[in-house]
Amino acid sequence: MIAKTRFLLAETAQNIWRNFALTVASILVVGVSLALFGASQLVARGVDNATARWEGGIEFVVFMRSDAEPSQLDAIESLLDQSRGGEIDEWVFVDKEATFQEFTEFFAGDEELLSTISVDTMPPSYRIRPTDTDAGAVEALGETFESRPGVRSVVFASEVIREIQDNAARISQLMLGVSAALIVASVIVILTTLSIAISSRRNEIEIMKLVGASNWFIRIPFMIEGMVQGVVGALLALPGLAWVRSQVIEEFSESDNLRLLEGFRVTDDEFLLISLAVVAIGTLVATVGSIVAVSRYLNV
Repeated sequence: MIAKTRFLLAETAQNIWRNFALTVASILVVGVSLALFGASQLVARGVDNATARWEGGIEFVVFMRSDAEPSQLDAIESLLDQSRGGEIDEWVFVDKEATFQEFTEFFAGDEELLSTISVDTMPPSYRIRPTDTDAGAVEALGETFESRPGVRSVVFASEVIREIQDNAARISQLMLGVSAALIVASVIVILTTLSIAISSRRNEIEIMKLVGASNWFIRIPFMIEGMVQGVVGALLALPGLAWVRSQVIEEFSESDNLRLLEGFRVTDDEFLLISLAVVAIGTLVATVGSIVAVSRYLNV
């Protein structure tokens, strides 16, 4: 059994070496296509996380100071209640505990940052859905809260969040479309590489058949070659995803000029799931290409 395994691996390595340029090309195509797919998923998750607080028609958020006194919170709530049914359709209070929970979810994995905060340092907030969603009316209403005692800041969604969501959706769809086309190209490249490898070893394959080698014993080295191309390509895509996460997504989240995108983060769990999906797709692409190649070009 060990001898057979060594032989199969040696045959696979020989196939890869004989078609090294094509193998590298197929690995790169797989890597680029899966990197685009993964990046589109990272952007989509980041936007979902960043805009979670704006769900349900929330148009602006009043952030209180972390040391705001109960009387100051009562004053804001009294003002909100007075305006309910008039300028304000609905409002929701998010206390320190809920804010802390959101913060830890958004910045999961950043242990250094999380070690500097606690429930007491979190600012409570009021998420407000106005009756009139016109941008000017929303801004005018929000400004009435800015000078209130205990208020730290007021952040407006207006049409910016909607535009961010729409643009992010278009970008993700475009990247998905390009990655899908490249994934199809990956299957074709893997198929072509294996067909060339099979053609170049016709005589050896005939000899193996004559000495009694089974069909699967002949097929396996070529299938392993295709699997190597898909898996290695997928693994090459992962550093690119890590770069997108740290240098693009987190840069947006930390920008002082883009406070609407606070929380534009991808959690460790989300990144792990996307990475696993990338590897799984790479393996699937390689499997499909390998099966088609050996079925079409290897008559054993």
